[in-house]
Amino acid sequence: MANTPAFDPFSQSFTLLTPNGPPINITIPELDEFILYSVQISINYAAQLGASLLFLVVLLLLTKSEKKKSPVFIINSVALLLNLLRTLLQCLYFTGPFSETYAYFSLDYSRVSTSDYANQVAITVLTLLLLICAELSLLLQVHVVCITLRQIFQRLIFALSIIIAGLAVSFRLTFCIENAKCILALKSLFPLEWLASATNIVTSISICWFCAVFVIKLGFALNQRKKLGMGTFGPMRIIFIMGCQTLIIPAIFSILEYFVPLPSMDSNVLSLVVIFLPLSSLWASASIDNGKRYPAQPKFHGKLLGSDGSDGSDRSAVTGPLVDEKFLIEPSSPSASATSKTSHLSLVDPTNATHGCVDVDLEAQRLAEFGDQRRHQGRLDFES
Repeated sequence: MANTPAFDPFSQSFTLLTPNGPPINITIPELDEFILYSVQISINYAAQLGASLLFLVVLLLLTKSEKKKSPVFIINSVALLLNLLRTLLQCLYFTGPFSETYAYFSLDYSRVSTSDYANQVAITVLTLLLLICAELSLLLQVHVVCITLRQIFQRLIFALSIIIAGLAVSFRLTFCIENAKCILALKSLFPLEWLASATNIVTSISICWFCAVFVIKLGFALNQRKKLGMGTFGPMRIIFIMGCQTLIIPAIFSILEYFVPLPSMDSNVLSLVVIFLPLSSLWASASIDNGKRYPAQPKFHGKLLGSDGSDGSDRSAVTGPLVDEKFLIEPSSPSASATSKTSHLSLVDPTNATHGCVDVDLEAQRLAEFGDQRRHQGRLDFES
């Protein structure tokens, strides 16, 4: 008697009966693959949904009222709202009648309602509108960053940006139309796989182009500020960091789509862009507000006011006055008046930091103490 092969319970099959057709034989691995795909892609879209909702609330709460009328704020808010609706409809698809086990394996969608078809078409349209908002936001930011360039370079960069953005939107529009036709006709999307891949590649190229433009421009600006001694961490560095982040991370997700066996990795590209853009604005605005609350003196003022031409790095080498005498209304005292003509630095006690903050530049702290001491002693002389 021949040996029978060992029974594998994990690969057994079962049969689905259809009302008018032949029975369908389905294996356990096929069912597991279907369930795993639905769970993984639902987690992906749910994470994008939560992130979009969170950043939309944060953007509305933390943005000042006078900035809420700006075009960038309006575009970023609309983009987050569109992404919120897009990911919500995607989650509804994978929990709706299109993703039922019998409908999936038998291709029987007779119980799918018209509203479910409308939701699927709306997803493709919302993705197109989301891309348009992202491209408009990037166009505005590149235009602002390149405003200091020569007019010929401005026009060249802006013209190339419009062409690249137009190509991305055109590919997405074509794919949107063909995808909607396949949804309504219940056709497979495999013949359009090349178009979906081309749309993903062109979109990634457009995002990388925009981010590369203002990252390079801001990099040169930061280098110039560093040469002038203005190397403190501020809004320009924040936008530079977020620009690099918006350039690199979406590109990574776009590339992972072709190498990582996880569903719909490329859907994270637009979500990351519309989240990072308002995040950079909020971070830069917070840095500006902190700078106004704790103003710091530029480090290069020693070069402008010092008599020995030092760059301000060595505080003891500055021999010129930090405050011009003609701006002082009254001398603080007879002894101080005599010493002020020879060395204004002798009036400042750097160890007595009673008016400064630890985050403020030391020279700015010296100036603040010196001015406060002058005003205080002037009031005493006036009262006496």
